Amino acid sequence: MLVGLVAQAARALPAHGWDIEILEAHHNRKIDAPSGTALMLGEAAAEGRGVSLSSVERRGRDGITGERPPGEIGFAVLRAGGLVGEHSVLFAAAEEVVTLSHSALDRGMFARGALAAARWIAGRAPGEYTMGDVLGLA
Repeated sequence: MLVGLVAQAARALPAHGWDIEILEAHHNRKIDAPSGTALMLGEAAAEGRGVSLSSVERRGRDGITGERPPGEIGFAVLRAGGLVGEHSVLFAAAEEVVTLSHSALDRGMFARGALAAARWIAGRAPGEYTMGDVLGLA
């Protein structure tokens, strides 16, 4: 659901005037950064803007980085304690911020989602499907 909303917001809010930042937090044992979900959100934002993520992504900032280029999609990563998973996408303009976010409070929700997808796909024609299909967004 969040991926679809991010793509829609990125289409509606122009790169000149609206910055995009993806913030994500996970437990201290997670070994990849940014997470796969954060990258998927970045891809959705880039797709909504009609650009490739690799051409506009900025993974972290440190020191004197200069002025932010228009259209850049930034990533910020936290790893701490037992956080299951939190993802927020900020669309920030000079005078307002729109934030889309999702917080996983228990890993069991991932299993329930997988079971819902398995029930949805049962009896369908062979092919490649996404959770967007399962949720009726695709």
